[in-house]
Amino acid sequence: MDVDGGRRMFQRLGPSSSSDNSSNNKQQKVCFHWRQGKCTRYPCPFLHSELPTGANGAKRAHQGFGAEDNYRGGGGLRRSGNYNFSNSNTWGRVQSQQPGNSNRTVVKKIEKLCNHWVQGSCKFGDSCKFLHQWSTGDCFTLLAPLEGHQQVVTGIALPSGSDKLYSGSQDETVRVWDCQSGQLAGLINLGGAVGCMLSEGPWVFVGLTNLVKAWNIQTSTELSLNGPVGQVYSLVVGGDLLFAGTQEGTILAWKFNVAANCFEPAASLKGHSLAVVTLVVGGNRMYSGSMDHSIKVWSLETLQCIQTLSGHTDVVMSILCWDHFLLSASLDKTVKVWAATETGNLEVTYTHTEEHGILTLCGMHDSEAKPVLFCSCNDHCIRVYDLPSFSERGKVFSKKEVRSIQIGPGGLFFTGDGSGQVKVWKWSAEPTPIS
Repeated sequence: MDVDGGRRMFQRLGPSSSSDNSSNNKQQKVCFHWRQGKCTRYPCPFLHSELPTGANGAKRAHQGFGAEDNYRGGGGLRRSGNYNFSNSNTWGRVQSQQPGNSNRTVVKKIEKLCNHWVQGSCKFGDSCKFLHQWSTGDCFTLLAPLEGHQQVVTGIALPSGSDKLYSGSQDETVRVWDCQSGQLAGLINLGGAVGCMLSEGPWVFVGLTNLVKAWNIQTSTELSLNGPVGQVYSLVVGGDLLFAGTQEGTILAWKFNVAANCFEPAASLKGHSLAVVTLVVGGNRMYSGSMDHSIKVWSLETLQCIQTLSGHTDVVMSILCWDHFLLSASLDKTVKVWAATETGNLEVTYTHTEEHGILTLCGMHDSEAKPVLFCSCNDHCIRVYDLPSFSERGKVFSKKEVRSIQIGPGGLFFTGDGSGQVKVWKWSAEPTPIS
């Protein structure tokens, strides 16, 4: 499978004014259908390029473009990490028209992954109208797919100081991957679907049904935190407390007791009428997003709800703190940017609209310290935007929807999708996580 497709150049050369030499063998003939832009044979027994200069001194009709020569006769799309896409959903390679020819071939690519290519069975090759690559924008490179999970990946954790990556899935397992080799280093059967994961220092927390598991990778301590009712969908650490968003709408809090080496129940925050699916901490506030379409703002000092935000019309799937702003994403296809007013309350200052429901947000800074937003939608695509402009940097595609994104060191990031696949990516420039 072509994992380096983001840098591929799709080359289409125009019809040649030179004729074929009848004395050449079959493999030395140029494919007639290729010249017309209609060849569907893959592989084709004939050449899909013009013949080089022969003994009779005939010139090549076109010179291919590559690293050593700039192709000036066509519309080769050369993209950089700062390339801004237009509103068009397609991109193409437009070529100069040859003298004496009334037609020209234009290859347009629909920004949708070719399902046959994913399965390794596309017969159209470079002439396929769908993408044969896992990303656009030349911002990042796919390093490795990690195979093993049988259902959607709902959490990815990279503990501090560890050389292991943890991924959790609804297939009721957590897989431990060796960061050096990319090989499976451990498999943990939990007996229940994983709803979320979180790493904080040496701790790895796993949200399960009616339970949160806590593992200390330094001491090998394993703890069970009881109290949740239903699936635990979200976890976050704020101050000295661990918070868990549950299926019934309650947010539970635990505090670690060093002397007893255990987490003790500290509080139960009630306010949401449906499941809490996302939690984030910013400053002395915690923000919770719910299936009841609302966002609640909690004081970490009093653990009281101080404001309810009701700008979304569907499930609030993800929340992100950036600078002095709060970003929220919903299945209503919008990302809303909230800012504080003079009274201290949050109000919507900008709304970004997608064509599909949004599943998760993740932020980081690029090599120039510019903030970048990952926006995963339920069309199996992550869109990457500059902030605050929301100008598009590129796209990352997956077999199914991406529900988990984790930022790693040295420009690495990890994605987990609905097919159970975890992918390791690297930015072309080294970014640092948003704090």
